[in-house]
Amino acid sequence: MTLSPRTVWIAGGVLAVVFVAVFTDFFLKQVRFAINMPSDWGHTLVVPGVVAYFIWLRREELKSTEFRPCWWGLAIIGLGMGWYSLCVFGPRPLFHHNLLGVGVFVTLFGVVLLLLGTAAMRWLWFPIAYLAIFSQAISEVVLNRVTFQLQDLAAAGAYLLLATFGMEVDRSGNTLTVWSDGVPHPLNVAEACSGMRMLVAFLALGTYFAYVNLQLTWQRIALVLCAVPVALAVNVLRVTSLGILSLFDTNLAQGEFHHFVGVLWLLPGLAMFLGVVWILRRMVVDDTGDHSP
Repeated sequence: MTLSPRTVWIAGGVLAVVFVAVFTDFFLKQVRFAINMPSDWGHTLVVPGVVAYFIWLRREELKSTEFRPCWWGLAIIGLGMGWYSLCVFGPRPLFHHNLLGVGVFVTLFGVVLLLLGTAAMRWLWFPIAYLAIFSQAISEVVLNRVTFQLQDLAAAGAYLLLATFGMEVDRSGNTLTVWSDGVPHPLNVAEACSGMRMLVAFLALGTYFAYVNLQLTWQRIALVLCAVPVALAVNVLRVTSLGILSLFDTNLAQGEFHHFVGVLWLLPGLAMFLGVVWILRRMVVDDTGDHSP
């Protein structure tokens, strides 16, 4: 059975409303994360729009695809809903934002498979995967396992930069102390900047540029891997700027202004990524064109 585009739009609209209604608590919690911590998770609000753009890029391929419902989607929907229900009503440790997210996005995959079939999934699996990975905040429990090394590198890099600028600075672990006229101004890197959160944002950005701007697999992999040094560099600059600002007012390295500084440093990071894309694209010469005079 092949579904007409009109039927797909109607059925898709109904299923979208039901989907959002069922998982309203999860989505509201994610929006609160993004609003309360914009420098860390603000990018998650942009991800649905990015996913819509990914799908729009494949509009011609999707127009030529026959949408045949795949009933295996019902089994996947049941699996996703079952896991989500277990997390909500089961043992307390399972009531975890990211574990709930697994249920949400498995269910979404099942809904799309049920409605559009396997042929459409050739073009839609990547947008769904991108949405699942980058549209939700990662819990502190997970972050704390992997962020210490990044914070340590950020502290060391900021220490070197501040010293290079001729400032009197001491470092003890992840804490920098900037001195001014004999007055210490401590800056805790672990509290001021989360290197892992910055890395997640830049991984999302790098994956976007890789999918949209590059064609070769090695180019895409190289760009995504560049998210690590770019995020580290931006985080070092972020900590350095907070260290300098703390000389004028210690409150500038805390609270809302700290988040504002984090958002500002996303712009230089974007410029760095565009530079890497420019380099990667010019490393490949197109020999398929007409070389006649």
